[in-house]
Amino acid sequence: MRTLPILFLVLTATAASAQTRSPYLEDLTWPELRDAIAAGATTAVIASGGIEQNGPHMAFIKHNLIARHVSGEVAKRLNGIAYPVIPFSMAGDPIEKTNHSRWPGTISISSEVFVGLVRQVAVAARAAGFKTIVLLGDHGGGTGGGQGELAMVAQGLDADWRGGGVRVVYASNAGSGAAATAYLKERNIAAGGHAGMAETAQIIALDEKKTLIRQDKYPVMAAGPDTATGAAPVNLAPATADMGRAFLDMKVTDTVAQVRKALAAK
Repeated sequence: MRTLPILFLVLTATAASAQTRSPYLEDLTWPELRDAIAAGATTAVIASGGIEQNGPHMAFIKHNLIARHVSGEVAKRLNGIAYPVIPFSMAGDPIEKTNHSRWPGTISISSEVFVGLVRQVAVAARAAGFKTIVLLGDHGGGTGGGQGELAMVAQGLDADWRGGGVRVVYASNAGSGAAATAYLKERNIAAGGHAGMAETAQIIALDEKKTLIRQDKYPVMAAGPDTATGAAPVNLAPATADMGRAFLDMKVTDTVAQVRKALAAK
């Protein structure tokens, strides 16, 4: 009869370990990762971000900071592991100086390089033993900014690997983006565009050291024009940490729902 108490202690210890373990791959050792996968953490979350100009009021880290947070929270809800954020995206031609590459500091890579990076990280996740690989991106919208490439990679790898028991799922950011727009519209708050209300609020929520937002530049953002600031004119004064947390939760919740729906559909 002593077997039951011992089994209970083992299960309790396993559950406690899952709750205290960091969801981020870079925080773990390889034996910890191996044991986590063996204990059921078989979902890898791979997010892409980007380093691009965000107007005069916001630091370059925006997409990468949001992507890391969202991927970690998604990993927690799916009992998975968040891989390091793919930090670069397609953001214009640095030679021809198009799109965000018109401003200094933006790091833009080609679609081919981006696809190759995503594929190689996914291959590494499969080799590590993960059975579900989730691809998501904070940069872009619709099929732009890397979203189309993420969807393409997921579709191709899923077709190649699902026969061997590995699923690859792409989670779009379109639904959470629409939800954020609706949230602001209901409150009669102007959304702005790139580096506008939603993204500013999210960075305020994540900016623990209060070093990433320049509130003294809000009047510059409000005055515009976007050719001078790099972002559409908008009054950012209403942006708050609570608002940002709401938008972040929309992203996490919608991503988890998409993954579960895709896996349930087989």
